[in-house]
Amino acid sequence: MTDIVVPQLGESVTEATVGQWLKKAGDKVSKDEVLVELETDKVSVEVAATADGTLSEIVANEGDTVEIGAVLGRLGSGSGEAPAEEESAPAEAKSESAEQPKEEAPKQETSAPSGGGDLTDVTVPPMGESVTEGTLGEFLKKVGDKVSKDETIAEIETDKVALEVPATADGTIAELLVSPGDTVTPGSVIARISGGAGGTVAKEARVSQGATTSQTPAETGQSASGQEDRPVSPSVRRVAAEGGVNPQDIPGTGRDGRATKADAVDFVNKAAQAPKAESKPQAASAQREIGPREERVKMTRLRQTIARRLKEAQDTAAMLTTFNDVDMSAVMDLRSRYKDAFLEKHDVKLGFMGFFVKACVNALKEIPAVNAEIDGTDIIYKNFYDLGIAVGTDRGLVVPVVRDCDELSLAGVEKEIGNLGRKARDGELSINDMQGGTFTITNGGVYGSLMSTPILNPPQSGVLGMHRIEQRPVAVNGKIELRPMMYLALSYDHRIVDGKEAVTFLVRVKEALEDPERMLLDV
Repeated sequence: MTDIVVPQLGESVTEATVGQWLKKAGDKVSKDEVLVELETDKVSVEVAATADGTLSEIVANEGDTVEIGAVLGRLGSGSGEAPAEEESAPAEAKSESAEQPKEEAPKQETSAPSGGGDLTDVTVPPMGESVTEGTLGEFLKKVGDKVSKDETIAEIETDKVALEVPATADGTIAELLVSPGDTVTPGSVIARISGGAGGTVAKEARVSQGATTSQTPAETGQSASGQEDRPVSPSVRRVAAEGGVNPQDIPGTGRDGRATKADAVDFVNKAAQAPKAESKPQAASAQREIGPREERVKMTRLRQTIARRLKEAQDTAAMLTTFNDVDMSAVMDLRSRYKDAFLEKHDVKLGFMGFFVKACVNALKEIPAVNAEIDGTDIIYKNFYDLGIAVGTDRGLVVPVVRDCDELSLAGVEKEIGNLGRKARDGELSINDMQGGTFTITNGGVYGSLMSTPILNPPQSGVLGMHRIEQRPVAVNGKIELRPMMYLALSYDHRIVDGKEAVTFLVRVKEALEDPERMLLDV
């Protein structure tokens, strides 16, 4: 007997709702065949069989809340005959479980490979923290092409990085379920691979996951009422009931066009805004016509996410900015004296950012609230220092993370920053490169900015803004001298960081940069 358990659901996600069982007790199943769908507050997760056998028992029912590692059901060997009590199951349960074969039937008719063999699903891989969807860029293989396991067959663009989707088995591309430009979610099936000898396919594959629902009842073998009564998970029903909408009206992005919890929340939110839109003149809700000297271009997914996250930061945090300035004379003198020797020994240039990272780490250790985050009514203090370094690219601003900055030498920090900057410009950053930062540094000075108020990168509570260095007159020991000065700006979440702490943090950064030898010697 093998337990079917709740898998890891992603960073900060500890529980899920059992959505829909795609198999019933007594059904035979194959290894990697999807048995049940789980829904979290971020994504839908498909749980597959870990071996060939028979689904002998369902432990967690639809609508139950389950934690990571909880037993969902049990898999055993056997004939696969249904238990006796299944015969007396209510008619509603039988009809609901019978809907799955109807939905699958068109797929088998339209794309069965002539070479034979079992079909293996190719699914969208996890996209990282807070990333719930992506856009299919292109398929690198077409129907009928032979592929090897782990060979890249498609590219997906998320709001942060581009992902490659590998083949899950050796074989032949039997079916493509989505088209370039379609929105896909983690775990959704985008293609199927035949394990047979290969060759051409009998007919063209479906080009979109929604093809089944867009076909007429005659084409799919379903009745009109069957189309209307598509399976709806308990969590979707609950969100629909709370929002006062019909769950059957919710367009789905999940498996076989089923609505996910995220689809339901989005639909309810749009429905709530509809009365406001209806009260406006009709022209106000439509896109305005552009003139002959204008051009309309759709925002990239990255730009849409940047806009959304920046607005969310303003809406959720009590954001405030405090300023100070720093005399960069000592850092510039240190660089000029040791830059050649530093480059020769460490094979990396000695820049300014390494000094700022080290200065911020020292200040964060003294003022831990700036390195913390709010989680509901709790504060999570972090005893590690993973600093995000904002990098401007042709596609937009990205924030890769330098891990364990307190344990890295100055040369180690500079090397990691250089490596991440190169990957950002070449579009090679992974999800792991950009998630989990505790504090962010952004340098508007490279573009000539004199002063700015940087916006927080949620759920972080602080971001330091650097600016351009310029010669300004300052008073030094009773005399006016020209010094290379830089304005510093700390934006912080006033819900967790007090004004005194924010000012002290900036003062500590200023002190460290104006006496870098003392900072680097830790005295």
